Amino acid sequence: MKLPFHTYDVFTSERFGGNPLAIVEEADGLTTAEMQVIAREFNLSETIFVLKPRDPANTASVRIFFPTAEIPFAGHPTVGCAIHLAQKKYKAGCSFETTIRLEEVAGLVPVKVSRIGDVPRAQFTAPVTPFAVDVALPSTETIAAALGLAASDIGFDFHRPGVFKGGPSFLYVPLNSRDALARARVIEPHWSSLFADLGTRMAYMYTRGGDSAATSFRARAYAPLDGIPEDPATGSATAILAAQLLVSERLADGTHRFRLEQGYEMGRPSDLWLEADVADAKLLAVRVAGQAVQISSGVLET
Repeated sequence: MKLPFHTYDVFTSERFGGNPLAIVEEADGLTTAEMQVIAREFNLSETIFVLKPRDPANTASVRIFFPTAEIPFAGHPTVGCAIHLAQKKYKAGCSFETTIRLEEVAGLVPVKVSRIGDVPRAQFTAPVTPFAVDVALPSTETIAAALGLAASDIGFDFHRPGVFKGGPSFLYVPLNSRDALARARVIEPHWSSLFADLGTRMAYMYTRGGDSAATSFRARAYAPLDGIPEDPATGSATAILAAQLLVSERLADGTHRFRLEQGYEMGRPSDLWLEADVADAKLLAVRVAGQAVQISSGVLET
């Protein structure tokens, strides 16, 4: 079986920045086990497989895999795949605006894609409105030990660690300085012990500010237990961050917009835009946007 594939760098307008993604098309004949083997072969943080939609009103059905397991939803595969499918519909150099509808395991994900100039941009609406997970949180000292930090590095203003979910779930760890974010690293056996009973194996660390004056937060994300030592850009975690910000920033009613930086410490700078609609102290909708550039195309032989 010969399958077309493409790779993109996502959440960037520059090649060899952002988060690399593999897109495998015409994947309807693949089994789950075969998809997992292919994802492990690419060995990127995520590989997305494109299938025919179950509902002809939608653009495609997709399945997303870590090197180690399938996941119900992820942001950078959603952005990269939507941009790829949209660009196939239009001539190179032509401006356009369209909506790509992706059937993901977590639900239907509408993605607005536009191209004005050379680099396209996509904005997805999260399929699940994120929410707090009721779980016993480890102590600040336990979290700090797993990150090679001091307990005093964790927390600022009203920001405290928490677990939030919106398809996948993440442990959110606010850090009070760029220096602490730069020093954060995975320390075993503390790391594995930290995630033994949290219902997630992924951590998202963030602090205020960034290289750009317009940046709200700088972030890093680790998931070594899922084969991802560090993720250059995590769209799903960015979307779910809205639930953490709702509580920590005490967001008022209205639409709130945040620019985030991720991947800078690992040499893969990524820029993400988060929007959150709030009413009566509740999230109504969450959207994440970013750009992507194509890197390669080929044929996968299975």
